Parts: sequence; C-alpha cells; structure tokens
Amino acid sequence: MSTEQPRDDDPFQKRPPEPPPAGSPYGGPYGSPPPGGGPYGDDPYGGGARGGGPGNPYGDQYGASDPLAGMPPLASRLRRLVARIIDGLLVSVPISLIFSLAWRDYDPWNDNAKSTSLSIVIAVVYFCYEGMMLTSRGQTVGKMAMKIRVAMLDNGAIPAGRAGWTRAAVYSLPEVVPCCGFLFWLVNVLWCTWDKPYQQCLHDKAAKTVVVSAAQ
Repeated sequence: MSTEQPRDDDPFQKRPPEPPPAGSPYGGPYGSPPPGGGPYGDDPYGGGARGGGPGNPYGDQYGASDPLAGMPPLASRLRRLVARIIDGLLVSVPISLIFSLAWRDYDPWNDNAKSTSLSIVIAVVYFCYEGMMLTSRGQTVGKMAMKIRVAMLDNGAIPAGRAGWTRAAVYSLPEVVPCCGFLFWLVNVLWCTWDKPYQQCLHDKAAKTVVVSAAQ
C-alpha cells in the first residue's frame, strides 16, 4: 500500500475554504453581510434597509411604515384654502378698520409707508393668533369652521410648544420682508399642491405637521 502523502501543489487536493480577510467590510463567514442589511450592519436610524422604523418620522413611503396609520384622512386642499381665507379676514379686517380710524387721511393707494406698516402689523398679529390657537387646540377659527386640524406627523398630537409657533412663524412672518417675503409666502402656500405623500406646505415641513380632517 502506498504511503505517499498528498502534495500541496496537487490541484485535485480538497482543502477547507479559507475565512475572509480580517479587513472584510462584511465581517461574516465567506463575506456574507451582517444582520440589519448593508455592509455597515444595523441601520442607525432603526429602519433597516428600508428606513421605515421609528427613527424616521416620515416612515417608508412605500408602505412599510405609514405615520398616518390610525389618523383621520388628510384634509382637502380646498378646505384648507377656505380656512385660510376665513382666518385672514378675521385678522385683517378689524386691524384695517382700526388703522383707518387712527389715520383718517390714510390712502392705501398713495401712502406706501403706511401700507407697509399695516401689512407688518397684520402679519405679526396673525402670527400671534395662529401660534396661540395651534398650540392650545391644533385649530384656528377657520379650521374649526372647515372641520380640519393640524397634527404632528409622527403621532397625530396637537402641535404644542415650539412646533405650533414654528408653523405660524414660517407662514406669516416672511411677509414683513418687502417683495421677497410675498414670493416666499406664495411658494409656501402652493407647495401642498404638488407635495407627496402628505400634501405639506413649507410651514408644515418646518414644524413636521400635517393637516387632517377633524372629528365630526
């Protein structure tokens, strides 16, 4: 019987597979990725490969995690527009009347300085009005009339504290800046017409809120 040992250079000699090098980015046997998906292990935001976990307030737009689950449906854009018109008239008409009584010779077509001052006063008062209403109940008078409300995107709660005031500030205060402020306001209010999937305006994105139907 031959006692010759197999040679190291024998191409038919079976050897066990070698482990991956120590510097392999996957770190698992034979280069397989570790749990959590991707070469860097678990998703630091808690959502794995899809990003739909609790660390992502906007969830997975493909349906893995919908932050609107369990909340009322989104409010229609028409109801939001009518609510804004109601609130705008509620604030601007009384202030304009008081302003006209204080300056009886005021001509809005020829007195640009006073017109600018009136616009600033209306914007500041509207900011205070909306900030207080949103942080206390999530609705302004116009939103109550149209049966809609503002909710936090991640949990549907009232935007109390900073969120409500941020939303009010981004909507109303840019109007105190001549020309540029109005352009920003216009882009802001139109943003919800093409925003997907939550129909947010820029002030909603800043505060992480959505507008939903209120309980009947």
